[in-house]
This record gives sequence, C-alpha cells and structure tokens, in this order.
Amino acid sequence: MRLNPHLPLVYHSNYSFSFDPKHRFVMSKFAHLYEQVKGLGIAGNNLVEPIWGSPEPLELVHCENYIHDLWHNRLDEKAMRRIGLPWSQPLMDRTFTAPQGTLQTARLALKHGLACHLAGGTHHAHTDFGSGFCMVNDLAFTAQTLIQSGEVTNVLIFDLDVHQGDGTAAMLAHQPYAYTCSIHCEKNFPFRKSPSDLDIGLANNMQDAEYLGVVDDTLQFLLKELNPDLVLYDAGVDIWQDDGLGKLDISWDGIKQRDHLVFKRCLEHNTAIASVIGGGYDRDHTRLAQRHAIVIEQAAGF
Repeated sequence: MRLNPHLPLVYHSNYSFSFDPKHRFVMSKFAHLYEQVKGLGIAGNNLVEPIWGSPEPLELVHCENYIHDLWHNRLDEKAMRRIGLPWSQPLMDRTFTAPQGTLQTARLALKHGLACHLAGGTHHAHTDFGSGFCMVNDLAFTAQTLIQSGEVTNVLIFDLDVHQGDGTAAMLAHQPYAYTCSIHCEKNFPFRKSPSDLDIGLANNMQDAEYLGVVDDTLQFLLKELNPDLVLYDAGVDIWQDDGLGKLDISWDGIKQRDHLVFKRCLEHNTAIASVIGGGYDRDHTRLAQRHAIVIEQAAGF
C-alpha cells in the first residue's frame, strides 16, 4: 500500500512523559506511536504541533471549578481515584494540550478532507468530573468549539472505542448540532452509561464479520441521514481480541478493515473526517503503539 506523505498529522512531545511503566494506562504509547508513524515514512513536514494547553479554553464545555481544581491539584482523593491517574504537572500539561490537538486535527480535516491526531478520545470525562483515565473531553470540546464558531453546521461523533462514550454523550446531550454515536461492548465499563443519540451495545466476543457489518451499516445510515460537515472518529483499538480491557473478539486485520471502511465511507460521501486514537491496553507497549498506528496507516492509504 502506497502511503500519502502529506496526510496531516497532529502531535505534541508533551503527550508522553516519565510515568509508571506498570500502570494500566500506557503513557509512553503516544511517543511510541510517533516513532511508529515516523517509521512508516509519513511524519515529516505534514506534522503539526498544537498550542500548549491551559484550563481556560476548556471552560467552554467543562465546569470552571472542576478544571481549575484539577489544574491546581485541588481535587479530593475520591475524584482522583475515579480518574485513575496520579496528579503531576506534566500530566496536566498533556491533558490540556491534547484537546487543542483534536481541535487542530478537526480544522485540518475540514481543510484537507482527512487528518489524524496521535492522541485524543478522552470520552469518559464529564462536565464536572473525570473518569476512566479521562480528565477533560477533547471530543465534546472540539465539537462545541467548531459549532459555536460557525466553522461547521453539524458534527457526527462516531465512537468505536470498546467502551461507551458516556462523557461525550452527556456533555453534548443538549447540543442539537452534534450527533453522538457509540458502538461498544455492552457489558463493559462504564457500567452506568449516559445515552448517546445512538447507542449500539455489542455482545461479548463478537467477531470481525458481524462487527464490520454493524459499523458499515450504521455509518452509511448516519452519513445519509445527517449529512455532517465533519466526522470525529474515535478509533479505539481496545476492540482487539487480546486487549487487556476489551471483551470483543476482533482480529488485528479486523481493526485494519474497520479503519479503512470508516475513512472510505466518509470520503465517498465527501465528508471531512478527523481521527483520534481512543483506548488501547497492553503490557507490550511496542505492540500497543503498532495497534494505534493502524488508523494512521489506513488514513495514509487514501
């Protein structure tokens, strides 16, 4: 497959920092992903660095008290336990920069038709609390920013992480121009789900053919019904059969087919698409980065 060296990519070096390598959340995966993409020969002049993040822009979608308490390490133990990550300034730097990265990716997609973020997909963060390794919600922030600024009329958030996008669904429930769709493993985290505009809960151990059929049918229907200006695609790779926190039985090749299909359908419909990497869990950190690189490689094939 010939790869497009001009595919717009967004990445910041603060996405990875010194962090417990045994923690369930692999903080090094962003830097490893960057190295994987460089190895594919598609990370040169097309690489864009987002602005360094701060709390203020996130006030658009998050409770001001919450994000400032988070930034200044004033959240109580219970709130931090729910997030599942230990507070540090480098963590804050990357947490508030990544939403700027997703926003930058979306703007590049609107300009070029397609763009990929080497991070993002923190869909468990709610207006006033964080959860499931997610502190602020880059998808809700990006959708709301673009709608409010008039850069788009409507946005489809197509969330294919194995876990339901509860935070995004709750935060955009009253935004009529953002449509949230989550296709996820039903019997998995979060156990209390917030209703998306469309939720499709999959049975444990679903395999490639059935899964790809659901994804294709759903996306084609939504593109036709909504005719969105932009698709924000959460390409979680925790659907993989050997993922540490997934309960589906999707092969490595199934992930490739899924990502190719999503890009193909959007581009056929002349709909701009911006991808974020979403969730993925693996004790083998190099293998995890290779899994996350699938979406970049598939995008570069167009």
